[in-house]
Amino acid sequence: MNVLDILEERGFIDAKTHDQELRDLFDRERVTGYIGFDPTASSLHIGSLVQIMTLAHMQRNGHQPIALVGGGTGLVGDPSGRTEMRKVLTLDTIAENVAALKKQLSKFIDFTDDRALMLNNADWLVGLNYIHFLRDVGRHFSVNRMIKMESCKVRLDSEEGLSFLEFNYMILQAYDFLELFSSRNCKLQMGGSDQWGNIVAGIELIHRMKREQAYGITSPLITTSSGEKMGKTAGGAVWLDPERTSPYEYYQYWVNVDDRDLQRFLALYTFLPMQEIRETEKLKDADMNMGKSVLAFETTALVHGREEAIKAYRSAVSVFGARNIPKSILPSSTIPREEAGGEDQSVPCTAMSRNDLAGGLPAFKIFHLTGMANSGGAARRLIEQGGAYVNNIRVAAIDQLVSEKDLVGDEILLRSGKKKFHKIVLESA
Repeated sequence: MNVLDILEERGFIDAKTHDQELRDLFDRERVTGYIGFDPTASSLHIGSLVQIMTLAHMQRNGHQPIALVGGGTGLVGDPSGRTEMRKVLTLDTIAENVAALKKQLSKFIDFTDDRALMLNNADWLVGLNYIHFLRDVGRHFSVNRMIKMESCKVRLDSEEGLSFLEFNYMILQAYDFLELFSSRNCKLQMGGSDQWGNIVAGIELIHRMKREQAYGITSPLITTSSGEKMGKTAGGAVWLDPERTSPYEYYQYWVNVDDRDLQRFLALYTFLPMQEIRETEKLKDADMNMGKSVLAFETTALVHGREEAIKAYRSAVSVFGARNIPKSILPSSTIPREEAGGEDQSVPCTAMSRNDLAGGLPAFKIFHLTGMANSGGAARRLIEQGGAYVNNIRVAAIDQLVSEKDLVGDEILLRSGKKKFHKIVLESA
């Protein structure tokens, strides 16, 4: 099956150039294609997963992906999708971030023996001679056309405006494509729908300077059925770094997606067969929740490994109760199918002694101490609004005491809202 058909079937493609020619190219040869990643942080987040999975599908179907980290363009900042100027980073910070991103991408893509490449555009951009660059490359760009691009128009209309630094970004990204085309025979650039103008600029630059054809594919901006941007929660972004978002919290994000998103997210964020994924359209009620457990397990296993996914799954079972997922639901998944016991290894915990609990602690204080609320004031508001629970019983007053009398076995379960849990665990004597 042509990888283009696979990407289209699973929902990865928003637009593409030269449809039939691109399809023929994939049938004819091993295609090298690249996606750029912004090194402004030491971790990617869920919003990057569509791009990562696109590269992974390329590799799984015999093609060569390039993950291009923007160590050079990161010094400038992409204005696409932004209403304000990005923070300009130092070379040292970018280098640290690049190393961290390669470690994350390696969980999805095999970089051994040039099966995939991890490149940094700082290698060719930082040393460019400005005058030569303007003469050889800049002359192929029309300012009139550039300011009509959506990424420029939004910034030009904003209060902050568009800096000359950022205005150069499109030319630099186009030059990246030219460089990869020349040095790596890379004929395809992929990216989010907001990158369409930049991708087309690179294709046109290659045509003008090399008299050869290159291609582009963009993916849609993924939002939830409720219209929210993927990976955004009340607590902030959902990161791929376990130090920023724990495997249990990551699992919980996916298990709590809207029922309407299950089939679409299984297609985008797992490698399970589409024939099985289409069958989930029939799931309802408890079976729907089991399907979402499989989604959460599979994507957690991809990011954090199967062992961490099992821990997160069993921890969820310890809080929400056991469920025996039948083989008929997404049978290719490696999620444990036996009835899971309460092996709680991932729910965040705080250890306390009997002395700590003997006299009791006010509920608002304990919710703050355990990180269930960011401050004492936030904890008070949580309780007053009816969102705080101890052992699944709503806290009635901000000064209600939580003490050793609340221990169930050696634990006290705290809950904020419907989805956030924390356990107080009794220290061993």
